[in-house]
Amino acid sequence: MPALTPEEWQVLVLSLKVSFVAMAAALPLAFALAWVLARWRFPGKVLLDALVHLPLVLPPVVTGWLLLIAFGTNGPLGRFFAEWLGLTFLFRWTGAALAAAVMALPLMVRAMRLSIEAVDRRLEQAARTLGAGRWRTFATVTLPLAMPGVLAGLVLGLARSIGEFGATITFASNIPGETQTLPLAIYSALQMPGSEWQVTRLAVLSILVSVVALVASEWLARRSGQGGAHHAL
Repeated sequence: MPALTPEEWQVLVLSLKVSFVAMAAALPLAFALAWVLARWRFPGKVLLDALVHLPLVLPPVVTGWLLLIAFGTNGPLGRFFAEWLGLTFLFRWTGAALAAAVMALPLMVRAMRLSIEAVDRRLEQAARTLGAGRWRTFATVTLPLAMPGVLAGLVLGLARSIGEFGATITFASNIPGETQTLPLAIYSALQMPGSEWQVTRLAVLSILVSVVALVASEWLARRSGQGGAHHAL
């Protein structure tokens, strides 16, 4: 495929920017939810699990509509972020990042939860017996053992963010240079007659980026499994 045009570079850079910001914003919440679902027992846990995974089964347009209600100009969360942090989401790349984070969150939580559940609790108990406090045990035993799964969740979430379309176009619209990521650019190109070559180039670019992310996620997941087996021995 020939070198990318300036417009294609703009779309690619914006897509990566949106995806990385989405992952950075979603990481603390995803890990906290994964930890709660993996380690805590409480009434309503099944409901929380269902709510976390809801974006996977809802039509993305519905998710975008809910984001519009909550984070729009007149939405309660939208007003809060605008007044207190000067941050707006509607028709901005920040809105595209928010939509991507919401859609990727279930995949991130699932990967991190499985990784946390795979940590041998006996190793944590041994560290506590040797005098390590709760936080030191977490930092030196639990987190390193769960880290490959955490990284796999991040990369998988990144791949999902790059491919996000429905919630983004509903909430942040399709504005070139501002919210037009790879899927939205492909959609726009499809609307123009004689743009088959441009669609092909953008589609190939999207496939290449997604494959790289998925291969990295699989490699990290396999490494996580090998690490767990090694510690079990």
